[in-house]
Amino acid sequence: MSAPSTLPAPSAAGAAPRLGWTLALLALAQLIYALDLNIVFVALPQIGADLGFPGQTQQLVVSAYVVFAGGFLLFGGRAADLLGRRRVFVLALTLYAVSSLAGGLADGPVLIIVARAVQGIGGALLLPATLALLNSLFPQGPQRNRALAVWGGAGASGLTIGALLGGLLTENFGWPAVFYVNVPLAGLVALAALAVIPRDPARRERRRFDVPGALSVTGGSTLLVFALVEGPELGWGSPLVIGAFVLAAVLLVIFALVEARSADPLMPFRLFRNRHLTVGMLVTFVYMATFGVLPYFLTVLLQSVHGYSALQSGLAFLVPSLAIAAGTQAGERLATRLGTRATLLIGFAVGVPGTAVLALGFDVGAGYGLLVPGLIVSGLGQGVVWTAMWIAAATGTAAHEQGVANGIASTALNLGNAIGLAVFTVIADVGTAGKTGQALRAATAEGEFLVVLLTAAAMIVGLLVTLALPRPRREPSGATPADTSPAVTG
Repeated sequence: MSAPSTLPAPSAAGAAPRLGWTLALLALAQLIYALDLNIVFVALPQIGADLGFPGQTQQLVVSAYVVFAGGFLLFGGRAADLLGRRRVFVLALTLYAVSSLAGGLADGPVLIIVARAVQGIGGALLLPATLALLNSLFPQGPQRNRALAVWGGAGASGLTIGALLGGLLTENFGWPAVFYVNVPLAGLVALAALAVIPRDPARRERRRFDVPGALSVTGGSTLLVFALVEGPELGWGSPLVIGAFVLAAVLLVIFALVEARSADPLMPFRLFRNRHLTVGMLVTFVYMATFGVLPYFLTVLLQSVHGYSALQSGLAFLVPSLAIAAGTQAGERLATRLGTRATLLIGFAVGVPGTAVLALGFDVGAGYGLLVPGLIVSGLGQGVVWTAMWIAAATGTAAHEQGVANGIASTALNLGNAIGLAVFTVIADVGTAGKTGQALRAATAEGEFLVVLLTAAAMIVGLLVTLALPRPRREPSGATPADTSPAVTG
């Protein structure tokens, strides 16, 4: 068994301020990550016009990021465990800054797509490294719950800021500004991390990086996400999409065989004996396949059906973002008092009816006011589940394997979003073929109404999966329900 790669605990005198600054940096990194998910969307038409993208290929600017982020998440999680969480965190932000600069300077389609792909790799390194730092520095229980709530609230804020900032920057300074804004943000956080986040401990024992496992799972995951993302665009019968699915399946089977025989695997299968991680991973998948696809369909409703501008759409996202942020804070308090299992059940129980009510606003003749009640209630449920699912995924895993555990959960997050969008986009578009003008807008709203109802129904799956979590044990010493599970070690 290798030596644990835990970060040293700060001294008692300096712990609170040190951890406070560290949490602020980790939350800011999550804000940057979330901001980058939305900020490019509103600039796509101008990017296409300036760089000569035909309308149907502009989506590659988004897809390049999504595909490489999804494919490298597990690799990023393991790299954080083996190379050091702070090192990978700083490397990820450096990649963000450099690729953002390259994206802003791009003078043609190829360079901007490559820049977005590198940004995706940076995101795949950043998310599991950030979570591993949180889960290593903050002990399981109320402190970790609070840290995850702050981190989650920053992410919710980033989604709104991304939509608003993207509209403002594009309208006033042109599309390169949506890339340039990341350069000072990511650069400053990376430099501050060197001063604030504790150094990675020196490794007392050499460990081998599972290169065959890393290559096969990264290649397989990247091709799988590519097929899911491009399927609706190219057609599910496209030879490129079918070939990507087949090759992804072959590579993932090879990965499973390699891991079963490796002495030091990239993804130790024994981790799945931890029911918290397994259920947390499944809940994360369901979350992104349901809650996670709603912003996309809401954007289509506002812009394609109701004719909102990019800036108006960003302002419209203020309501759900505030509701989600409030839900993340409520999720922390509920998890500390009632336990993760009860908190997830409450989150889904709020999210199901809230999302069903939200569907009422998906009508060609409905105004924004009809959306607001559903946006608030569904957003609250979404925020509660967001905080609790990360608490579940981190519970019971040894500190030196938090990176790969969060890489597993993050991969489920990305796949859930890709699969959810692929399935629900097909359903939403069923009645739109051959229609234009008002008829197209009405058909789009009708298709999205059905999709939102289906996401509400699918959330019940998350509620049922949550029932597999163990009930918290009662501790007479006053331990909270969230800190009573043993760590799964090698």
